Amino acid sequence: MIYTVTFNPSLDYIIGVDHFKLGQVNRTKSEVIFPGGKGINVSMVLKNMGIDSVALGFCGGFTGEEFVRLIQEKGIKTELIKVKEGITRINVKMKSDEESEINGQGPNILPSDIEILYRKLDQLKDGDILVLAGSIPDVMPKSIYMDIMEYLKDKKIDIVVDATKNLLVNVLEHKPFLVKPNNHELGEIYGVELKTRDEVVPYAKKMQEAGARNVLVSMAGEGAVLLTEDGQVLQSEAPKGTVVNSVGAGDSMVAGFITGYLDKKDYKEAFTMGVCTGSASAFSVELATKAEVEALRKNNQHLF
Repeated sequence: MIYTVTFNPSLDYIIGVDHFKLGQVNRTKSEVIFPGGKGINVSMVLKNMGIDSVALGFCGGFTGEEFVRLIQEKGIKTELIKVKEGITRINVKMKSDEESEINGQGPNILPSDIEILYRKLDQLKDGDILVLAGSIPDVMPKSIYMDIMEYLKDKKIDIVVDATKNLLVNVLEHKPFLVKPNNHELGEIYGVELKTRDEVVPYAKKMQEAGARNVLVSMAGEGAVLLTEDGQVLQSEAPKGTVVNSVGAGDSMVAGFITGYLDKKDYKEAFTMGVCTGSASAFSVELATKAEVEALRKNNQHLF
C-alpha cells in the first residue's frame, strides 16, 4: 500500500476577479474550491492513474469536514486525524491583472495528535511506500520528517520525501528511496544557481552521496534529471505544451514516478511516467488524468 502524509492540507479557494482594486468592493467572476496539499495531490493523481493510497495527516473544524468530504468524493481513502483546536486552512488564490495568494495558518496540532499519527504509521508493512510531502506547520517539531524515518527504520519501506531546505537535508542520512527537489530548491541547499540539466547533475550527485538512493530534480520548462541508485543519469527535455496551472505539477511528477516504478520496477520507466505526469498536470486546469498522461507520453516518445 502507498501512504501519503500532508501535515497542513488546505481548501484552495481559487477566484477570478476582473481588475482587482485595493480598498474597494470586488466581485468574483469565477470561483472553485479544491482540496490542496502536496501529499494530497500525490494521492489524487495516483487515484487518477488507477492506484489506491491512504491519505494521512491532520484536519480540523468545519473546513476539515469539507476537506475530508471532497477527498472521499474522489474515492481516496483517508485516515486524517481530527484535531480539537483550529480549522483546516483556507488558501485564497486570486487571479486578476496580477495573481495574489493569502494562505491560512492551519489548526493547532498537539503532541497527543502527533502520537496518534505514529500509531497510524504502525500499520505500515514491509514493501509499502510512504510519501512525506510539503511544509510543516510552525506548531510541529522541525525534525518531524527525520523523526518519522527514524521511527520506521526497522521496516523495509520505500520513503519518498518532497520537501525543502533542512526538512529535506536532515532526512538524507536515513537513505530515503526518492527525494524530489526542483532545481531552485537544490541550488538553494548548496548555495548555487542551477539553470541547466547538466548543471544540476553534480549537485544531485552530492545529495546521493549524502544518502538519498534516487534523486529526481524537476525543472519546469527545462525538463528533469534523475540520478538512480544503480548509477544511471537520466535527463529529459520538457514535453511541449501550454502551461495552464503549474500548481501540483511537482506532486504529479512524484505520483507518476511511483506509478511507473510499481509497473516495471524500472527507473527509466518511472522517470518517463514522472515527467509526463508532471507535464500533464501543468497543461491542465486540474490534476493529470491517466488519459492525458498516456497521450502526452505517446506524443513525446522521442524525449526518452
